[in-house]
Amino acid sequence: MMETTFHLLLYRAFHMQRSYLRPCLREIGLGSGQPKLLSYIAAHPNCRPKELADYFEIDPAAVSRMLDTMEKSGFIVRRADDRNRRSACLSLTEAGEEAFRGWRAHCQREDAVMLRGFTEKEKAQFADFLVRAYRNLQDAQREETACGK
Repeated sequence: MMETTFHLLLYRAFHMQRSYLRPCLREIGLGSGQPKLLSYIAAHPNCRPKELADYFEIDPAAVSRMLDTMEKSGFIVRRADDRNRRSACLSLTEAGEEAFRGWRAHCQREDAVMLRGFTEKEKAQFADFLVRAYRNLQDAQREETACGK
């Protein structure tokens, strides 16, 4: 029997979540990694690509490639930023808003399934535990980077 460790449990939960949500991607017409960008843009209209890269801690070039695809698919538009000509402001098109609504509905169903049988207190604790674990890893990564490890 395999040892039960938090990193393995977290990996398995993450993998199952992706497997559960993947069919919806195809249905909506989104590619891997795009739903999180779509969700961020929906919540932060006129954001900039750098905000996405910073928030999701991913390479700006990868964000740019995903945005190119999303723009070609008609989900987003880029407008020139009056304050910084080298940057663009991002917003959803009607198709992007519709895709976001579909994605959000599927995620809400996934949350309901995943958290079935959890009390409201347990849900709040679970969310708190995940946030704390994330912050611990983030702090450790910063410390290691600062120490040159």
